[in-house]
Amino acid sequence: MDFLARREHSEQELARKLAARGYDADTVAATLAALVADRLLSNARFAETFVHARIQRGSGPQKIRAELRERGVSDALIDASLETHEADWRELARAVREKRFGSSQPGDFRERSRQMRFLQQRGFSAEQIKGVFRNGDFDEH
Repeated sequence: MDFLARREHSEQELARKLAARGYDADTVAATLAALVADRLLSNARFAETFVHARIQRGSGPQKIRAELRERGVSDALIDASLETHEADWRELARAVREKRFGSSQPGDFRERSRQMRFLQQRGFSAEQIKGVFRNGDFDEH
C-alpha cells in the first residue's frame, strides 16, 4: 500500500518492487491479485496517468510506448491510452522544439539536424518531426 499511496504502478512494476524487498513469488502474486480485485491496482489507470504525465513533459508517442512496454503494459492498453489523449503530436513536437531552441528557425542544415535529433530522442516519429520543419515557419529551403 505504501507504494500505491505515492503514485500509480503497473502490475509488473509493483511485482518487481515487492520481489526486490524479499517477498516470495506466491505472496507477490496473491497480493497483486487482491489489489486488482479491490481496484487499487490497475494497469489501465496507470497507463492513463503515465501518458498524461509524459505528454506534459514533452515526450512523443514512440518514447511513451516504449516506456509503457518496459513497465509491462499490454499493447492494447497502450494504444487505448494514447488514443484517449488524442494529442496533436506535431503541435507538441513544435512546442517542445520552441521551448528548447526558441521560435526562430534553424539557420543551417547542421542546426536543423541537431534539432531533429533532439525531437527524435524525445520520441517523435520522423513524420511528426518533418511536419514541424515543413509547415508553418519552417520551409525545406
